Amino acid sequence: MARDSVGASGLEELYPFLYSGTSDLDAVLTQVRQSTVEKAREIVALRRQVLEADGERLAACARDLAKAFAGGGRLLAFGNGGSSTDAQDLASLFLSPDGDARPLPAFGLTNDIAVVTALSNDIGFDVVFSRQVGAFGRRGDIAVGLSTSGNSANLLAAFDEAARRGLVTVGIAGYDGGKMAELRTIDHLFVVPSPSVHRIQEAQTTLYHALWELTLGALDDLEGEQP
Repeated sequence: MARDSVGASGLEELYPFLYSGTSDLDAVLTQVRQSTVEKAREIVALRRQVLEADGERLAACARDLAKAFAGGGRLLAFGNGGSSTDAQDLASLFLSPDGDARPLPAFGLTNDIAVVTALSNDIGFDVVFSRQVGAFGRRGDIAVGLSTSGNSANLLAAFDEAARRGLVTVGIAGYDGGKMAELRTIDHLFVVPSPSVHRIQEAQTTLYHALWELTLGALDDLEGEQP
């Protein structure tokens, strides 16, 4: 996880009972249970907060995505560090879902390491996504960028390029949205308001799974309206 990496001092803040020097196993296990319960409560509350704030906007975003897919559009997902893994998971969710759900065309822009390293080495990391959006993106496609901070320069450039080319743009950020919240080139922005990278990424995962399900439902509705 880029900004999401945790060093020894960070681990001590997250799990102080592991660094207390105590040899009382029962006491440590009790603290572990309490910590786990507290973190579970945090993420449940955060997911509920995001649903209450963004439920209607998620449905509206899903309708736009459904229209794009119905018109032959494809989804391009991107992010850095842990958000790169989430972007790949998001793309796989649309492209290769479990069960009988329909597959939809989706690509992760960090999947081709040769392209990523070539662009980073020859030009600069700030263009690693915008150059790919420029090469692969077509009007009516979808660009989804994920970030915990909302400040990644290569995501901001990719959104600008996607908007210029007529893609539907979706941003998923954390904290207060960062610089992504200031962009006019993101059609749908969802912010997970938490100071914890871990809770942000957990809630973002729930968010894009919900968006996927809503998109499938919106596609069914579109097809049902056709004569």
